[in-house]
Amino acid sequence: MDRKLFVGVDVAKDTLDIHVLPTHDRSQYTTHAEDVETLLTRLRKLNPTLITLEATGGYGTTLAAQLQDAGLTVAVVNPRQVRDFAKATGQLAKTDRIDAEILARFAEAIRPPARSVGTNWERSIKALVARRRQLVRMQTAEQNRLHRAQADQIAGSIQEVLDLIARQLQEIDRQLDDAIRTSDSWVEKAAVIESTPGIGRTTTLKLVVTLPELGQLNRRQIASLVGVAPFNQDSGKMRGYRSIRGGRRDVRAALYMPTLTAIRHNPDIRRFYLRLTENGKKPKVAITACMRKMLITLNAMVKNNQTWVSQNA
Repeated sequence: MDRKLFVGVDVAKDTLDIHVLPTHDRSQYTTHAEDVETLLTRLRKLNPTLITLEATGGYGTTLAAQLQDAGLTVAVVNPRQVRDFAKATGQLAKTDRIDAEILARFAEAIRPPARSVGTNWERSIKALVARRRQLVRMQTAEQNRLHRAQADQIAGSIQEVLDLIARQLQEIDRQLDDAIRTSDSWVEKAAVIESTPGIGRTTTLKLVVTLPELGQLNRRQIASLVGVAPFNQDSGKMRGYRSIRGGRRDVRAALYMPTLTAIRHNPDIRRFYLRLTENGKKPKVAITACMRKMLITLNAMVKNNQTWVSQNA
């Protein structure tokens, strides 16, 4: 029987630390293209059961894509989960070599699911969405500064920056819209999502790009994935409030404002919100419940390729 191998990769700006279990082979590579190619060749020969690395931004995503394109099975995991695992196993020290070993042990013990990081085309769209999010944050910061500006020359400088950001946002939205139109499946999904009262084009693009699992999971799985599923906090006789945690913060952020709009203008969501608040739920809890309802409804709509149909909440 072939021995199962698990590989942990700690990704830094300039180096990649590798740990292989159960052989405990260690190695380090630079992030230069030729070194990465050497690493990919070695891993293809090893053909490990699972390779695990942390979701640490651009460097990790790029390597995960290269591993995926090389036909290897890779899981990109939440750094907090890995750190909690390390603490639970008594490993408090933290170095690149130790982190690589912890990732390999995490892969061996937990077997996190391997999910595709997408094609080059999908990754380029995600990069556009990420850039748009950065620009919106910059826009908000500059708008706040404009309100406080006391000198005309300062206000003029801020306005020039705001005008530039507005033009860049317009261009990114155009690129995103054009990119979506190149895929028939994405066009269909976008049309279904955008038919929902309260959801506009920008939110539709964000959901299509950042939540490709929409329509592929059941209602509990999609709510848990996004992080809008309430978790029990009970112990003994204590009964605590249910609360959400974990999940995809960017998706929740994309759903928040459309949910507030839907509470005002979508009859189904509005009835649901009023019923919750009339039964004593706090507004924040009711809004989260409405987000979950919106998400579950969208998931069913995409799964069945059916546009919005009003129902009693």
